[in-house]
Amino acid sequence: MNDYEDATAFLGEWGRFQQQVFFLLCLSIVPNGFMGMSIVFVADTPPHRCLIPANVNLTAAWRNSSIPLEEESHSDALVPSKCARYKLEDVLSFSDRGLLPGVDVNLSNVPTESCLDGWEYDQSMYISTIISEWDLVCDDRWKNPLTSSLYFCGVLTGSFVSGQFSDRYGRKIVLFVTMAVQTVFTFIQVFSPSWTMFCAVFFVVGFGLISNYVAAFVLGTEILGPRVRTVFSTAGVTLFFGAGYMLLPLFAYFIRDWRMLLLGQTLAGFLYVPLWWYIPESPRWLLSQGRVEEAEAIVRDAAKMNKIEPPPVIFSAVNMPLFFLCSLLWNTVTIAYFALSLNTANLHGNAYFNCFLSAVVEMPAYALSWVLFRWCSRRLSLSSTLFMGGLFLLFIQLIPANLIYLAITLEMMGKFAVTTAFSIVYAYTAELYPTVVRNTAVGTCSMASRIGSIIAPYFIYLSKNALTSAVSLSPATTHFLVEKKTQEKLVLLQKQNNKNKSH
Repeated sequence: MNDYEDATAFLGEWGRFQQQVFFLLCLSIVPNGFMGMSIVFVADTPPHRCLIPANVNLTAAWRNSSIPLEEESHSDALVPSKCARYKLEDVLSFSDRGLLPGVDVNLSNVPTESCLDGWEYDQSMYISTIISEWDLVCDDRWKNPLTSSLYFCGVLTGSFVSGQFSDRYGRKIVLFVTMAVQTVFTFIQVFSPSWTMFCAVFFVVGFGLISNYVAAFVLGTEILGPRVRTVFSTAGVTLFFGAGYMLLPLFAYFIRDWRMLLLGQTLAGFLYVPLWWYIPESPRWLLSQGRVEEAEAIVRDAAKMNKIEPPPVIFSAVNMPLFFLCSLLWNTVTIAYFALSLNTANLHGNAYFNCFLSAVVEMPAYALSWVLFRWCSRRLSLSSTLFMGGLFLLFIQLIPANLIYLAITLEMMGKFAVTTAFSIVYAYTAELYPTVVRNTAVGTCSMASRIGSIIAPYFIYLSKNALTSAVSLSPATTHFLVEKKTQEKLVLLQKQNNKNKSH
């Protein structure tokens, strides 16, 4: 809106008013980065195995050998099965008769059964996740990616509905109402008694999270001047989002229980209530609704804050061009971004460090997006970053399996390029649409991209299943490995017994 820019040029670009709007709106984005990726830890799957009830009277040898051994998916090591155990009735019979596993009993001939008594989970990394609390493993492991997909269904719905409400009722009211929705429903989520309720509430949390992000983004682009707007829409909101993302692994490291982690997010959300009195409504939106006096009042208050005398008449007629942005671009960027972000828990090494590293690479990416947006054409900026992201990820397929850290480096470089493109596409879209439909337009494009975020968890799920299938063992190989491992254990036990007798 060139006429609006001319009418408010007397305010300057970077007075106290613009600084306040810039930093407070950016600050309101921090919880989005913190909450948006919390599912990485809330729904991570700890190491687990079938539970052998403590009241079952088994000898130490049979209790240690009650779980079949299988080859781990990413190495040659033998580990206890996650989804099967030797038939407990038979194991109890062998134990009562004084038979030894692997010596008197050939373990490959012992029938197996599912985890009828549940699972026991390793608590070295997490006290509790929704996976360990509701046993979303083995036959129910499909619920894990569905949890993230339902969240992104909420994001999709919020992208569209909030845009309609924002263009009708105002940017500010939608910003704060949806921040309240996000905070209150995250608090309700803490007390979820079942996975079904958790997912239902998580849908609403996703609705609120994207809605307040889009409202804050549009509000800032409409209030700030051209130069500051470019910084705000590329580096500003994204760097603060990245800061929230970086805080997530730090909090998750010290808060290992998923309910307490969500409760901490809720308490942080209440800190943003005072911002209502410091963030104004968009004068552009007020003008599009014919509320000229309210728009002028905000601009005059801004002039007073900047210590500038406003002219007697501020606003005149407005000219509004309209452009079209292909939603396919949004969809492609979203699939890449969320698939790479949600995959951090599956990378080799420490999950907390990998998540932090994934967040850190976003910071220079957001800074680069501002540089590209400032000095390069929009189409060149988008095409180059998308091309580089795809190229880095393609190179991963050519890396030998033993060069794990090189593969992680390439994945992070791909994440860097995709994040840069994600930042640019938001700012580009906000430039293309006029005020009267800007929030709806950004919301609609964002809604279209949520199809990508919904299916992104299944890219990870399918890749893990493919890997598991590729390394599955034949019965003969399994028998050989089990017998070999058992014999090694028995030799060590015999040596220990001989040593004790000699003493």
